Amino acid sequence: MNKSVSVKVYHGYGHAHNLVVYGHVFKYKAKTQQVYSNNILVNIAHLLKLFILKPYAFVDVRLRFFDQVIYNKTESDGFFKFEWKANQDIPAGWHDVKVEALNRDGSVLNAGEGKVYVPHITQYAFISDVDDTIMISHSATIGRRLRELFIKNPHTRKTFPDAASHYQQLALSHTDVVQPNPFFYVSSSEWNLYDYLVETFKFNKLPDGAFLLNTLKRWKDLIKTGKTGHEGKLLRVMRILDAFPNQKFVFFGDNSQQDPEIYSSIVEKYPKNIEAVYIRNIRPQKAGETMLLLKKVEGEGVCTCLFNTSEEAIEHSKSIGLIQ
Repeated sequence: MNKSVSVKVYHGYGHAHNLVVYGHVFKYKAKTQQVYSNNILVNIAHLLKLFILKPYAFVDVRLRFFDQVIYNKTESDGFFKFEWKANQDIPAGWHDVKVEALNRDGSVLNAGEGKVYVPHITQYAFISDVDDTIMISHSATIGRRLRELFIKNPHTRKTFPDAASHYQQLALSHTDVVQPNPFFYVSSSEWNLYDYLVETFKFNKLPDGAFLLNTLKRWKDLIKTGKTGHEGKLLRVMRILDAFPNQKFVFFGDNSQQDPEIYSSIVEKYPKNIEAVYIRNIRPQKAGETMLLLKKVEGEGVCTCLFNTSEEAIEHSKSIGLIQ
């Protein structure tokens, strides 16, 4: 194995006819073992290391899933995407995948392991924004967002009170512990922050799920972290819906940026696939504008909830039968 080459595989998702797994191959990646310290300098040093990397462009990659072997190449930023059809029935739940980066002679440079989640057809699926929907991020203000990122570590980042409780209840609603409802976390944060986010969610006891993040950034672009276009997020959400045409979805977002616009335009296109839309009222001055968009959503027969606290959102979920 080539120790300077690393393969990162992110949680994937799908069903037997359409499975998707993403990842990156790096020629070099700074060692990023997190120390959960209250020392600001330690946290800044760790965060900077997440952006010190050299992607491996156009390298051959090979995915192994049960008895299937699929080949692909990384893109210019080292990113790879496998999308394939299983040649057997795949039971609901998490399944292991392995991705290998290959040398020109076909030898394995290095490998990474990941998982792909297949939900049961009758389950609800949840798509949630991250910044200012689950985590307090001040994402509308770049200075305050960077301060949160630099000063805090995954064990000191604050999530909104009762947000984890709400998501835990939704994960187990109309199903059991062995087969929780799937969660998809769609964020403007870059793939650099994947492990940071996974650890933050784990520490705060949020349901396990698949993250769909933004393009990798190098250290010189760190100041632009969390910036993505309206279209980028819209496409990522629509890709999930296209992968699960028979699933009922619930959306979670906030009104600090463009979630109400994104979700209302998706409901317009897929009204029968959406059960409810929840928007956290981060910017009260935008409440009127948000309510107008949610009224439009309700016109398509989809439940909506503009909420100030997760407690209000939990009560709403109980009232519409999302939580038993």
